Amino acid sequence: MIISEQKPREEILGMLRGKGRVFIVGCAACATKCRTGGEDEVKEMKRELKKEGKKITGTMVLDTPCDERMVKRDLSHLPSLKDSDSLLVMACGVGVQTIGKLIARPLVPALNPLFVGTTERIGRYYEYCSLCGDCLLDGFEGLCPLTRCAKGLLNGPCGGGVDGKCEIDDELDCVWALIHEKTKNPFKTYYEPRDYKKILMPGKRVVR
Repeated sequence: MIISEQKPREEILGMLRGKGRVFIVGCAACATKCRTGGEDEVKEMKRELKKEGKKITGTMVLDTPCDERMVKRDLSHLPSLKDSDSLLVMACGVGVQTIGKLIARPLVPALNPLFVGTTERIGRYYEYCSLCGDCLLDGFEGLCPLTRCAKGLLNGPCGGGVDGKCEIDDELDCVWALIHEKTKNPFKTYYEPRDYKKILMPGKRVVR
């Protein structure tokens, strides 16, 4: 899940300066789970912007604003978009760019995407995956040191951890301590420096 937070209201209002007619788009997927862009947050944003004198031309919470098919089906044909100066998008950067590709209106991002993570409870998230394009989890007992080690070490701990905690943040478990606890054996595999040719360059990717 893409973990996000709302931008400060002052920043959003600054981006909306000179734009009086606003259409608000939310996200029923990740932003809803983070409580940053679901139905409740869209309603609250609508109330706040109306207090600031903005005319809200409409709202919609898309199932997945990062999916072009959903944007085309549910959003792009709405007549109220033509009466809007801008779209305030309460979704991650992928959702903003997907909507921007299909709708010719100025876009304002309402969220700051933070990382891809897992949820312990609302408001408490952990970054477990860097989307590196070359997954190594089979060699580390299902734990990713590239992401979960503050130094991205692939061949063992740095030596700075204390009592199984990371030296960078003593509230975080040292992932290498967790790996060794799961294996119960010395870690013997050596990983060569990563071959970044395996990691695809940005752009269009075809997954088969």
